[in-house]
Amino acid sequence: MSWTSLTLRLLSRGLTNPRLGIDLCRTAWAFRRRRWWSRPPFLPLPDREYLRWRMYTAYVDEAAVPPAQDVIRFARWRRETMGL
Repeated sequence: MSWTSLTLRLLSRGLTNPRLGIDLCRTAWAFRRRRWWSRPPFLPLPDREYLRWRMYTAYVDEAAVPPAQDVIRFARWRRETMGL
C-alpha cells in the first residue's frame, strides 16, 4: 500500500464515521511539522525524518506504510487516553 492509498482509505472511513474523522484529523494535526508555514509546500504535513523514525520504531522498516486499521486504532487510543 502507498501513502496515497492509505490517505484515501482513511478519508473514506472518516467521512462515513464522523467521530473517527475528528480523531483522524486531530491525530494528523498532532503529527504536523513544526513551523510548516515557513517552508514549501506550506502544508501541515509531518516531517519526513520523524515519520521514517516512527515507522522504524513501529514496524522495523523506515519505508513501511501502516495498515489503515493501525492508524484508526492509534487515533482512537489517542482520544481515549488524552481525553480529546
